[in-house]
Amino acid sequence: MPNPVVPVVPDITVVDRVDEETVEDFNRLIPQLHKNSPPLDAARLAQVLDCPSNLVLAARIGTRTVGLLTLVILTLPTGVCARLEDVVVDEPARGRGAGLALVRAALAAARSRGAVQVDLTSRPSRTAAHRLYEKAGFARRETNVYRYRLDIA
Repeated sequence: MPNPVVPVVPDITVVDRVDEETVEDFNRLIPQLHKNSPPLDAARLAQVLDCPSNLVLAARIGTRTVGLLTLVILTLPTGVCARLEDVVVDEPARGRGAGLALVRAALAAARSRGAVQVDLTSRPSRTAAHRLYEKAGFARRETNVYRYRLDIA
């Protein structure tokens, strides 16, 4: 009989400093989401953290970072909205509550910043992530997502 997955309540913190450990955490976790992502250096991570529209959250169990999420707040003529980007939980920690805790913390932060909606996109192959988003209250939208790659134009 398999062992049941035991939920763990992680600490959710704002990532607000660049140090060697934080750079290592990003370089361990982000490739689990984006396979071809180039390594992040301290200067690039500082740009991400210093961007006034970004709020980067980390899920920690003990001293180990097991998840990351970037909340982007967009102030538009039609109102304030938000996006979740780069939501990733370390593979060994998946299914134990870190992703849901990150998403719930991001939703609370978006609400406190005046956002009236929060969007995200997720690849069709990420079925476990889809279940997580639905559990957090997201509803799938009928939409077309378009992308223009500036590096190929």
